[in-house]
Amino acid sequence: MSRWTLKWTKRLSLLAAGAFAAFLVIRAVDSQRGPPLELWHSFVPEDLHAERIDQLDWAGYLAAEQRTFDQVRREVTDHLPPERRTVDNRYYAESPVYPGHFAQDWNRSYVLEPQGPPRGAIVLLHGLTDSPYSTRHIAARYRDDGFVAIGLRVPAHGTVPSALTDTAWEDWSAATRLAMREARRRVGPDAPIHMLGFSNGGALAMKYALDAIEDPRLTRPDRLVLISPMIGITAFARFAGLAALPAILPSFAKAAWLSRVPEFNPFKYNSFPVNGARQSHRLTQALQQQIRTLSRAGRLDQLAPVLTFQSVMDFTVSTRAVISSLYEQLPANGSELVLFDRNRNTKLGPLLRPAFDTVLARMVPAAPRNWRLTFITNASEDEAEVVERTTAAGATEEVTRRLGLLYPRDVYSLSHVALPFPPEDSLYGNQPGPEPEFGVSLGGLAAHGEVGVLILAMDSLARISWNPFYSYLMERIEAVIPPRP
Repeated sequence: MSRWTLKWTKRLSLLAAGAFAAFLVIRAVDSQRGPPLELWHSFVPEDLHAERIDQLDWAGYLAAEQRTFDQVRREVTDHLPPERRTVDNRYYAESPVYPGHFAQDWNRSYVLEPQGPPRGAIVLLHGLTDSPYSTRHIAARYRDDGFVAIGLRVPAHGTVPSALTDTAWEDWSAATRLAMREARRRVGPDAPIHMLGFSNGGALAMKYALDAIEDPRLTRPDRLVLISPMIGITAFARFAGLAALPAILPSFAKAAWLSRVPEFNPFKYNSFPVNGARQSHRLTQALQQQIRTLSRAGRLDQLAPVLTFQSVMDFTVSTRAVISSLYEQLPANGSELVLFDRNRNTKLGPLLRPAFDTVLARMVPAAPRNWRLTFITNASEDEAEVVERTTAAGATEEVTRRLGLLYPRDVYSLSHVALPFPPEDSLYGNQPGPEPEFGVSLGGLAAHGEVGVLILAMDSLARISWNPFYSYLMERIEAVIPPRP
């Protein structure tokens, strides 16, 4: 190495070190803003990790889950300071949104049994910061069709958001394996087993299915249903772990959090720690690498057919990654991608960014494709009614079918969180019953007033949490459930 090259290498190294140090200082200072850490941000319950999960059966997993919830009650609920004993705090025992008062606490793992012997099983996996609540409607439909439905509470979820500071995606995968072992135990060696994953749960379902190709000891699913799957996420998550470095010092513990807001949702964390983003990124990186490896080896033909529902507009996961990192790698195995377009008849049209008009054309490869593509969009820009535009695998001709469903004019798109919830959902729907089943009806809220007053950003309230096309989604899922003999 020449003297000149060595000189500039040292300079660049010093510059990089200085920039990194400046980043840490800025991050540490910025993290001190906002409210102090609450009990649910600082107390970390004892939840299960991969090594222990792999040694347990379903009964052991539920027993450990119960101990974790008991610990949260003792250390958080029973120790709330007086100023935090408010009706909008899910950890206050007298609050209407306290999950412990509900007939069923959907933060916990559940099993829905059909009438008579089960003719199959489905394992349902929720998303990051989420809970088994998000899979309950689809689980009930499978149950009614003769399947035993196993809704897994993924470790570090359903309790307190601080649990996500002490977890790894390998823990989530171990729990997925356990749920699949339980599914096979309940239905015997020959009955079909489906997997459904929402968001981060979609990544876990896909990871398990790929692991089952490589490991013959694992039960292979017969069908994968993915809803807003986390195949890829934003580039920021790649460096999220660095954002938490100042938290090594106790004085900067707040740096471990990307957001800290009040916890008024009984079945989902509002606060989000850095480690949650980091583990999701690690999971998607491992998943994408495994898809590429098995694709190059020609082994993806052993993968079960995949039915995916995805909004073209998704702020949480990458729709492009669903297409490029998953579907473009699939062989012709009967898979299908259903995309929900934005509303092209909305009264909010002039306020939408023009770049979104061409986003789909930039993402989807030209036909023919190895998989079926279905596009849900307005019949025309002058019509609220939506149509199904389908191109079969290996074909180039598009077939259109009217669905008799309308895109609400005040809804400009679906969202990442909306797809698994019907309009009638008591918590997230816009048409809940007269009495909130879970203490609050978030989907029906319409807030108007001055900026800077609410504890949440207006974007959170504007984000749709229910699916106006839920009936169509269920129709398509029902079509992949094996018919009764």
